[in-house]
Amino acid sequence: MNIGNGKRFLPEGRHLMMGNVAMAEGALSSGLKFFGGYPITPSTEVIEHLAVRLPQVGGICMQMEDELASINSVIGASLVGAKSMTATSGPGLSLMVETISMAANLEVPFVFCDVQRNGPGTGFVTEPHHNDIGLVRFSGNGEFQVIALAPMTCQELFDLTITAFNYAETYRCPVYILSDAYLGHLHEIVNIPPKEEIRKRVIDRELPPPDQFVKKFTYKDDITGEFVIPRPPQMGTDYCPVLFLHQPHNYEGLPTPKPMQFMKAIMDKINKNKDKICITEKYKLDDADIVIIAYGLPVRSSYRAVDIARKENIKVGIFRLVTVWPFPDKQVKEVVKDARAVIVPELNYTGYIAEQVERVTKLGTPVIKIPKVCEFHHPDDILNVIREVAK
Repeated sequence: MNIGNGKRFLPEGRHLMMGNVAMAEGALSSGLKFFGGYPITPSTEVIEHLAVRLPQVGGICMQMEDELASINSVIGASLVGAKSMTATSGPGLSLMVETISMAANLEVPFVFCDVQRNGPGTGFVTEPHHNDIGLVRFSGNGEFQVIALAPMTCQELFDLTITAFNYAETYRCPVYILSDAYLGHLHEIVNIPPKEEIRKRVIDRELPPPDQFVKKFTYKDDITGEFVIPRPPQMGTDYCPVLFLHQPHNYEGLPTPKPMQFMKAIMDKINKNKDKICITEKYKLDDADIVIIAYGLPVRSSYRAVDIARKENIKVGIFRLVTVWPFPDKQVKEVVKDARAVIVPELNYTGYIAEQVERVTKLGTPVIKIPKVCEFHHPDDILNVIREVAK
């Protein structure tokens, strides 16, 4: 890969990239200034790449002594105005959840890349397993909402990382990129757009003009009744709430005896913006009576299975979840309302998303799971289920 002159943006054009590197370059294009992490297979290439690249753009990459220090450094850097992120795998995520919960409470924006591997425990460290889906959603004590995006190509690892940083700046909550051992180590062509085009896509971390300072956490507007999410604060400036106490607080950061109002603020800022946050894609669904719902790498196998099934005159299509959390209840419910069956291939045994699909699917419509652990779905795995349903 040609890193050009070491600036923030890669030269426009086609680059052969490893998935972990594509994600790291997407972060740099988003304006990443601080990375705090600790090496862990299969995410280690992220910190290795950023250890070289971040200093070239005036940023800082720090290998911390462990995962706890890593996530705390990321939150600290974000609070003083730097776009920040970390990358790890399941065991590292497990160690970080206490600070993630604190960051959700304080509405500190950051991006988290989880290059998932087999578990529970240590597992097979080089094998993919989408078994962190539940942990990501409930990544810490207490109630709060997260945003999680599931790329399926190296190109999307680049593009969706930019989206992830924009979501972090806009909604001030933990934002996850859900990669895995296969995708993170896959090598594919990534098309880098002109830097002017990238700049237009990026929401920069900027302080508003002094006359527009809103030194508050999320609050409800007295006139419109809508929740307002101020731009991220910056400690050391006048644009900062009074206190940062990670307990139920009011919009100024002061402790509140009304925790329900606090909970509504940090939950509703996501729930009431689902239509803006939830990215989905449709493939050959117009006349489909069999619906595949998938995310991440299983989508790629599903395309092939659907194309073959269509040649056999089977009406099947795909509803892809790019945004996994928050779950797009309304869109899924509409897609499956007339389906004779719903098929959910997942790279885990539990069927985390299948459970959500079942929740919004009417009784009597079968929701068929196709689980895989540590191996990629072959199109035939999905095609055989399609044929069985179509009989």
